[in-house]
Amino acid sequence: MAQEKDQEFRPVNQILGAQPSLGPIPADQIFPWTVIALAAYFIINGIFGGLFADDFQRWLWTGLITGWGMGTWWILSGGRSWRFLSKFIGVPNWTRGIARYHSFLEVNHEAENRKKKRQRRRK
Repeated sequence: MAQEKDQEFRPVNQILGAQPSLGPIPADQIFPWTVIALAAYFIINGIFGGLFADDFQRWLWTGLITGWGMGTWWILSGGRSWRFLSKFIGVPNWTRGIARYHSFLEVNHEAENRKKKRQRRRK
């Protein structure tokens, strides 16, 4: 009896089919994050480096922009990005309505057409 229960369940390697990662960082995000970090470093320290009083401010802004860029990239290209981005899709508001056409260019266009129709009928 005990052997039958053991034979029903098979050990499964849970890592099979999983996405490769380095700890909590997905492997497909490593290269883009490196590019984002280098771009933030060169922008802050290279272009705007003279605007900051000391090194702490430079590294603070480099870290903040790097974190913002990495977070944005992860949200937009992550495996389950639809879970976050689907919240912002607006639901269409369908209504039925009947409105008379009103031209903004020629206000008297409709009145002129009526006059022409009356003139055609009289002839």
